[in-house]
Formats: sequence, structure tokens, C-alpha cells
Amino acid sequence: MRLHGGLMMASILSLAAASAQPVQAQASGQGTYSEADFARVPKFDAHVHDNVARTAFIDIARKDGFELLSINVDYPDFPPLKLQAKAAEEHKAQDPKIFHFATAFSMDGFGEPGWSERAIATIDAAVAKGAVAVKVWKNIGMVVKDQDGKRVFLDDPRFDAIMAHIEKIGIPLIAHQGEPLNCWLPLDQMTTDNDRGYFRDHPQYYMYLHPEEPSYEMLMAARDRFVAFHPKLSFVGAHMASLEWSVDRLATFLDRFPNANVDLAARMTQIQYQSNQDYGKVRAFFIKYQDRLMYGTDVADNPPDPAKPVENPPVDIDHLATEVDHAWRSDWRYLATPQSQRIEEIKADVKGLGLPRSVIDKIYYKNAHRIYLRGK
Repeated sequence: MRLHGGLMMASILSLAAASAQPVQAQASGQGTYSEADFARVPKFDAHVHDNVARTAFIDIARKDGFELLSINVDYPDFPPLKLQAKAAEEHKAQDPKIFHFATAFSMDGFGEPGWSERAIATIDAAVAKGAVAVKVWKNIGMVVKDQDGKRVFLDDPRFDAIMAHIEKIGIPLIAHQGEPLNCWLPLDQMTTDNDRGYFRDHPQYYMYLHPEEPSYEMLMAARDRFVAFHPKLSFVGAHMASLEWSVDRLATFLDRFPNANVDLAARMTQIQYQSNQDYGKVRAFFIKYQDRLMYGTDVADNPPDPAKPVENPPVDIDHLATEVDHAWRSDWRYLATPQSQRIEEIKADVKGLGLPRSVIDKIYYKNAHRIYLRGK
């Protein structure tokens, strides 16, 4: 039930109403949580897509102790941006303590006179209604072309006015740039079944089939140039900044850009694949960069539309709560406990990282509150 990286399926949030702060770690901060601690520890899923006018997401978030950041995205298989915004505003009104949202602007008309002003107006209207961040999607770099037929990358100077405005009003930019490295590999060389399924079902985004399109390294270089050019912008690399395949490479990115953070949405299986190869290195990465990582899933609740590609794997809307609860608990078992579990997407048993409570409190709650809600 995960949607893929640029859109795999992800999760929900809720914070126990009586708890304003995360459960305190043991004095040393080195003790670990258990599976029994899951529901009582306040948590934050910093990457979901709640685009339906129903309370299913909020209900399960409340039950499991999550807050949610629902991210609007300029994605053709999702409802139009105006409908996403309407759903987000309604959910925010229903439970502002649990539900938070990020806005997005359309790339339609990019480069035309007045386009930047329209995008800024969209952002300002959303912020006035409670938006805490702005999202840009992989269509920048992989889909959109300008009026001259040239591919548009994130470091294009025609974005400068928008980015300066986002920096001025003091909210983060969430950027999904590129795709997992698996996107450029044959299906039988991919490391996870969830990537294999997504790209098989979304050939338009499967770059192995499109060698004429920008390479993985071209997209990463454009993103890095952008971040370097905007050093004061609060930058969140969605989906581990598309560096999910190597904690070493992600560490280099985080070291180079001290104002950048990443979420883990829809990339847990790639982390698990790595920890099965070098457990100590992956665990050390999470501890070293504990202030820069945010838990997220990419779970999506969208209106059914038979005319659009099936999300991969598909979400059973009649059993959404069960599927989301299972995903959240599986991730908790991996990150917070040392217990092993079978991960079918990589066809292997995976030992949990058993991260210290103090680290879990940051990854699951404190970092998202600091970055998106500015400590509120």
C-alpha cells in the first residue's frame, strides 16, 4: 500500500491530545522503545497525501498517535491541485492539532508573463489558510518543457523569484527531484519489489526505457546546484533526496548542505536492503544524522478514478486503516526495536535498527515540529 517515491503510499498522523511533547527518553537517551510503546509515543508522519473528503486518515492517525503532514503535489494521477487544496483545508479545520499540509503551485504556463506572480499568489493564499511548506515534484527535471521545447530543471533562474519569496516568508521547500536509482536499471537488477512494481506500471517515469532523457546524475547535479544557490532556504529532500541507495552518498549531501533535511517517505525498503548488507553502517548513519531525518511514508488516500493508473501497490480504501496501521507498525519495529521481520519487498528477514529513544523521538516527532511547525 505504499505509493512510489515520487508517489508511493504513505501514512497518517495523530498526536494524543493530552500529549504536547514526545515521551521523554531515558536519562541516558540510550534505551530503546518496544513494540508495545508504539501507540503511546507521539509521532509525526511528515509525508502523506490525504486528498479525500473523509476522516479515515485522521481517525487512524489519532488512534496510533500520529500527526500528519499532507502534501499537495502537481501530479496528474492525483486530483487537480484545487481539489487537493480544498481537501487539505477541510481536514485542517477538522483537527488542526493533528493535520498539517503543504501547498504546491502548478507548472502550467511556466515561463509565460505573470507565471511567477500567479505561483506566489497561490503560495500566499495557502499559507494564509495554514500551509506550512511548499512542494515541487519530479515533473521539474523529468517532464516539463519550456516554450522552446527544452527540459526545465530546478536550478532554472525562472524559479528564483518564487524561491526568494518562500525564503522570505520562512517556510520550507519540499523537493522530490529525480527518482530512486533503480529507475535507471533493468527490472531484474532493481533492489526492491516496490520499485520494480511502480516502474513496471508507470513506464512514463521509468528512465531505463527512456535513455534519451536526463540521467540520474544530471538530475542530482541540478538539484545540488539549486540547493547551493539558495543556502538560506530551508530545504527538505523528499524520499531521502533520491539518494536512498547509499547512506554514504546521502551523508555527503547532508554534510555539504547544512540547511538541508530529508524525509524517509517510501524509501524504507531501500534502507532495509542496505542494513542487511552493512547493519552497523546504516545504524551509525541514523544516529549521526538524527537531527536531519524525518519519518514519512507517502501513504495516499485518493478518490478512485478508473481512468488513471493504479497506484502501486493499490490501496484498498475499505481497509485503509488496517493497511496504514500495519505499515506504521512495521516501520516502528524496524527503526525503534532490534526485532527482526520479514520484508517481502526485498524477500529477506530484516533486523531492526533499535535506535536509541532520543534518536527515535527526533526522527519521529521533534524534527518535523522544528522544521515545519517551527517548534509549535
